[in-house]
Amino acid sequence: MKHFLLMLIMVSSALISAQPNANSDIKDGSVSGRVLDAVLNEPLPYVNIVIKDMTHKIITGGITNDDGTFDIRNIPEGKIIVSIQFVGFKTIEKNVTIGKGNYKPNLGDIKLEEESTGLEEVTVVADVSTIQQRVDRKVITIGKDLQTAGATASEIMNNLPSVSVDQQSGAISLRGNQNVRVMVDGKLSNIPAEQLLKQIPSTSIKSIELITNPSAKYNPEGMSGIINIVLHKNTQIGFNGNINVGLAYDIEAKFNSSIDANYRNGKFNLYGSYSNNIAKNANYGGFTRSEQEIRQNFDILNNNKSHLYKIGIDYYLNDKNTISIFTNQNTFSGKPMVNSEILYLANPSLNESQYMDGESTNDSQQYNFNYKHDFNEEGHNIELEVDYNTYEGLGDTNNIFYNSSRPNFIEDTDTDRDNTTINLDYVNPLSETSKLELGLEARLFDTSIFYESNARETNEFGDYIPTTTRFDYSRDIYSAYATYGNKIDKWSYQVGVRAETVGVDSEAFKKDLASSETLFIPFENDYFELYPSAFVTYAASDKNSYQFSYSRRIDRPGIGQVNPLPEWSTPLISQFGNQELRPQFTNSIETNYTRQFEKGSITAGIFYRIIEDEIQQAILIDRTDINRLIMTNMNFDNSTSYGVEVSSNYRPTKWWSVNASFDLFSQTQKSVAESFDSNQNIVLNTVEVDNVAWSARAFNNFRVSKSLSFSAFGMYRAKNKNIQFEMHDMLMVNLGMRYSFLENNRASFSLSYNDIFNTMYAQFESERPYAQYGQFNWESQQISARLSYRFGGGKYRAKSRKQRDNDVKEGGGMF
Repeated sequence: MKHFLLMLIMVSSALISAQPNANSDIKDGSVSGRVLDAVLNEPLPYVNIVIKDMTHKIITGGITNDDGTFDIRNIPEGKIIVSIQFVGFKTIEKNVTIGKGNYKPNLGDIKLEEESTGLEEVTVVADVSTIQQRVDRKVITIGKDLQTAGATASEIMNNLPSVSVDQQSGAISLRGNQNVRVMVDGKLSNIPAEQLLKQIPSTSIKSIELITNPSAKYNPEGMSGIINIVLHKNTQIGFNGNINVGLAYDIEAKFNSSIDANYRNGKFNLYGSYSNNIAKNANYGGFTRSEQEIRQNFDILNNNKSHLYKIGIDYYLNDKNTISIFTNQNTFSGKPMVNSEILYLANPSLNESQYMDGESTNDSQQYNFNYKHDFNEEGHNIELEVDYNTYEGLGDTNNIFYNSSRPNFIEDTDTDRDNTTINLDYVNPLSETSKLELGLEARLFDTSIFYESNARETNEFGDYIPTTTRFDYSRDIYSAYATYGNKIDKWSYQVGVRAETVGVDSEAFKKDLASSETLFIPFENDYFELYPSAFVTYAASDKNSYQFSYSRRIDRPGIGQVNPLPEWSTPLISQFGNQELRPQFTNSIETNYTRQFEKGSITAGIFYRIIEDEIQQAILIDRTDINRLIMTNMNFDNSTSYGVEVSSNYRPTKWWSVNASFDLFSQTQKSVAESFDSNQNIVLNTVEVDNVAWSARAFNNFRVSKSLSFSAFGMYRAKNKNIQFEMHDMLMVNLGMRYSFLENNRASFSLSYNDIFNTMYAQFESERPYAQYGQFNWESQQISARLSYRFGGGKYRAKSRKQRDNDVKEGGGMF
């Protein structure tokens, strides 16, 4: 650890010393202007502005702001070339002279036209993925290289900085914490995140945003932040579309496909898409309790089928008013099969086994309405959005025991869930450098879960089966926010506050075994909270920028954490929710430094979090069988965590590019775990775990020609601890290739081979409440192939409607 800190200090010092020194011979020349789409007459953000001398040697550069403006400074006297470059558009170069009487020329409005070769494309996808550090988020633009890395969103997540996906459960974490919200185009979904990520084809993803410190404008949920998946938008004139087919195999076969299309003519834009994921997923492993000489093995096979449909229409009433409507329809069916055996190493005659199979289905519907009105002043608008989600899920599980006194039983679970969100947002650019944003939001959430089992209550082991029969939960949130931002020379800032009033009402109905009467267990939790945020950005030069941010956030318990019904149960372990669990709050501070180079960039950041009423897992001993454990969640005292992140893009040569990242985090976790004393009495212990973990990953892309490229990805995750286990380190190396063909590269074929050394598995050990060790494996050594084809064509791009939560500005959320 000491060597690492020393290395980090040396690297930081080298970066700081690499900043350009002031030069008294250089006049304070600058070039400014605004870049517009020639067809739509709308500003183009993130356009590259490159300043060259007359020999075409690069002097400096920058990118346009969200309003299309740019102001490149510290330009020496003399003749220069201003090159305006943007993917899919024709490059424009202008000759400018910096000198007496013309030290700050303004080029006015510069209108870019689309490249003729890009007119027939539905979307323009860069060959190489890029990482941009904005004021509150990292934006990873998904290029063709990362599309090769995996067929679905779930498979490419492990390629991203600070993100990891549990390959067994599909759970996603950010900065080592699973308290993260996953959105698609800025919207939450009722579909479970692990299911949703496996349904989104990688070729449909435009970018992935890692939002670690959202402003007060955005929902404050998620302790470690938000992951927002931004999909490509088909908005071209005429008929356009894309079709993808993928196949993967390790132990079992996996198939996925998608098709999307749109038709744009006049005032209407009609679009639709369909995607599916049909896969069998195998997991196997187990653990050994060394002191008790008990071994439990698992062999799990999930046979899942999911289908996602989307259709929508944009209606352009006029230049000032747009109405948009869309719906998502999702169906899912799964058939889990679990073989579990318990081996008593000292007395094999006691060995027993359990077989579980069943079927789970769920249907989810989303209906979205959006109306936007633009006032005469540019950037001045008001927008209303209504989003309604429903979810219906059914689950049936058969539990069969062999050589065991436990009774066979059947469990049925029925879930109904409704979620309504209404947003009203108002944006007013008070001046060229300041902006005011106001908004109101209502979020209404209701769920009802019904559980029943045919377990024999009179059986001596009847207590293994929970008797709760129904759980109702509702949460209504009403909020308002205000943010104000301003820019002063090289400084920009934004301050804001969000006020929320929350009402939580839950009811559990439980049948008493002795009296056969139904018990009513209510719980209410109403509270009011303020969530302030502040952002400051300092652009020291075109190559160096500094960012500081603060926000207060909340992590509300999920349904699985408060639901007293069983989440899962095995002969040795069961997991239940805690109905009285309260939310935890996080105060987060973050600072970043970004350095631009001629061939890339590097961003280094530090974050610090204070967590109030922390939610952690508790491990208890089942009083009905001291060999069994019960896992649940409880609130604990305040804790802290901090971390360091470094990410970079670099292109050593024209044919080789690399995205690399390193992250280190430290956190203290508190919990309780029951154990036995020397007299075999159950003792409640307070557990505190200090965890320092780090990981590094690098994605290399090698371009052989315009049509052929290869990729290599490597990731190493060091040891880390949680309340129950110490996880061993993990290593993964993936290889891939991509070949484009047909006219204008309309078609492409990609092939990948993941975990080529077969080193990606979960190995763990623990001392509480029992000394144990184990390992779980999944289908990590996977070969996959994908074929994509674009069809249709159009001459112009249509106006894309705004996506509410996909629009954070530079410089404190506005510039």
